[in-house]
Amino acid sequence: MTVDLRLSDLHPALDDPALNSMSFLNEIAQRYPDAVSLAAGRPYEEFFDVAAPNRYLDTFRRHLTEDLGQSPEQARRTLFQYGRTKGIIHHLVARNLAVDEGMTVDPEAIVVTVGCQEAMVLVLRALRAGPEDVLLAVAPTYAGLTGAARLLDLPVRPVAAGTSGLDAVDLRAQLRRVRADGLRPRACYLTPDFANPSGLSVAEDSRRALLELVAEEGLLLIEDNPYGLFPAGDDRRPPTLKSLDTARQVVYLGSFAKTVLPGARIGYVVADQRVAGLDGTVGLLADQLAKIKSMVTVNTSPIAQAVVGGALLEHGCSLVAATARERAVYARNLRHLVDGLHRRFPAGSPVRWTVPAGGFFVVVTVPFPVDDALLHRSAREYGVLWTPMAHFYAGSPSVPALRLSVSAVTPADIDLGLDRLAALVADELAGRAATAELG
Repeated sequence: MTVDLRLSDLHPALDDPALNSMSFLNEIAQRYPDAVSLAAGRPYEEFFDVAAPNRYLDTFRRHLTEDLGQSPEQARRTLFQYGRTKGIIHHLVARNLAVDEGMTVDPEAIVVTVGCQEAMVLVLRALRAGPEDVLLAVAPTYAGLTGAARLLDLPVRPVAAGTSGLDAVDLRAQLRRVRADGLRPRACYLTPDFANPSGLSVAEDSRRALLELVAEEGLLLIEDNPYGLFPAGDDRRPPTLKSLDTARQVVYLGSFAKTVLPGARIGYVVADQRVAGLDGTVGLLADQLAKIKSMVTVNTSPIAQAVVGGALLEHGCSLVAATARERAVYARNLRHLVDGLHRRFPAGSPVRWTVPAGGFFVVVTVPFPVDDALLHRSAREYGVLWTPMAHFYAGSPSVPALRLSVSAVTPADIDLGLDRLAALVADELAGRAATAELG
């Protein structure tokens, strides 16, 4: 075969495991379509309504003409032409944050993005000013964040999650190490609510203490909040870091993929930090992110934004009530999964698992290495998919743990998947015991 290019001649991150993670997991799912998937972190699909996008689109069109005073021609142009780089539903996003999160945000500090993944890329691209810059991230870390940082040549230093979602002592220690190495820590990335993949949440008092810590250290926080509306217990949710932020220390990432429609691919970033220009003018970080976006995606699909905007308008810009059915499903599935693990791995078993207070994910720890080869075997021989936790630890080929997701399955799927997982674990333990005896 004729070779036109060599991978070694392309950006080195293209050969990085972090960039292969998502495509690898999708490939496994496609190769074994009959396997029960406890791997996918996709939202529940049974409530998808084919008629809803058209209705949302019409609701938003009427909002343009009746509420914002646009003429029919202007509304048509708003919906179908290239649009404002920072987005056309920024005012509705600001209202949503006020209603659901008690957060007061200037709409001009919001950039509407092509999914939350673009928001991450924009923020990291802006912060990476030189080779001395470093990003901190709570480990285990969402693979999409790690991959984006690698593409942007921004090194990531892990911070321990501990038992509370972020170990403040380790954060201070990592900051000291980074600075001792002559590097500049730009921000720390975390998901305070039901993190992917750990499922851990940061308590409210710890959130306030964290804001005090980063104020002392002169550090930004990048708060990612895709799962915050899905507690499994009572409806009380701790305040977001951004809602507690009085000194513009937090850059906030949001998404409507889990709450409105994943196929719309609408996310956003709240970046209200003040930026001093070379000419002495002062603007918003959001304006700088918009410059980057204009060179990447130009603008976010106005039609997709209109669908999300219409959904927000139909629910008074609150998604708490609008996602009540989904929240009930996720809470039910989470309880069912945890109860199922208890039944299959009773007291005395070497298998352990987390019990998150909400969200999509449970981490199961086993007494043997878990890697991609074992996932292949699980899919091929046992018919169950899960995610190796190694995908969330940069540079680790195997970790003795796996992530299970409850978001896109039924209780029957969970039972079947856990039966198959239990069989895999039993056979793996038996095989290793036999090998030890022979040795």
